[in-house]
Amino acid sequence: MIKSFINLIKLKNHFVQSFSDSEFKVLSLLVFVCLGIGTLFYRVVEGWSWIDCMYFSMVTLTTVGYGDLTPTSPLSKLFTMVYIMIGLGIFLVFVNTLSRRIFKVDRNI
Repeated sequence: MIKSFINLIKLKNHFVQSFSDSEFKVLSLLVFVCLGIGTLFYRVVEGWSWIDCMYFSMVTLTTVGYGDLTPTSPLSKLFTMVYIMIGLGIFLVFVNTLSRRIFKVDRNI
């Protein structure tokens, strides 16, 4: 339990330190914009609550896909297909950049 807590603190520190890198700042902004676009779209088109929209956007981009919420209209289904292709790419580059930074820093210690 203590080791998990220490690892979470290290992750937070790496995340905060990563904001000194302009590439990481741009990727962070892209991830939040992508989540925001998805959240807004599902709110307007599907009429879900804000929390359900954000939840579905996050679950979709992280490829978890619980299946408890699903798009119902053809427009939502088309948007979701494009959203996955673009958003997943952005999210994976973000995670890759963060993990490269974490492992690079940890190797130098």
